[in-house]
Amino acid sequence: MKKVAIIMGSDSDLPILKKTAATLKSFEIPYETHVYSAHRTPEEAKAFAQSAKKNGFGVIICAAGMAAHLAGAFAANTTLPVIGIPCRSSNLDGLDALLSTVMMPSGIPVATVAIDGGANAALLAAEILALGDDELSRKLDEKRVKDAAAVLKKDSEIALRIEE
Repeated sequence: MKKVAIIMGSDSDLPILKKTAATLKSFEIPYETHVYSAHRTPEEAKAFAQSAKKNGFGVIICAAGMAAHLAGAFAANTTLPVIGIPCRSSNLDGLDALLSTVMMPSGIPVATVAIDGGANAALLAAEILALGDDELSRKLDEKRVKDAAAVLKKDSEIALRIEE
């Protein structure tokens, strides 16, 4: 199975990416985590992106806040799917990162999840990898069934709780 690269622009993004790692781990998807900055370590980020496919990666997840150029910098240097996680910051509550991540120029796509959407980034990466992996596809289907059952259980219990 291909690996997923989890790249953070700063170690302050780690709490969000712990959800990403936990979700990937739950599907037994191998991953590596790294800290690279689009602005402070551009050469290292570029080198990683350019060699990612050769090094066995299938998807790259990038998390960054504020200017949030990390996902775009990676996407500019690889044809692997790149998923951006805009991270909340104290300045504009993550809206700046969301807009920076989602507004990519034509020809350099970045899939973007919600602000602080670490779990969804991992699920999207799993769905991409599952295109060529029937076992992973089965696990994703099972998760959807389990998630639906949890909602329906809450539905059956809500009438009792509203009367309390």
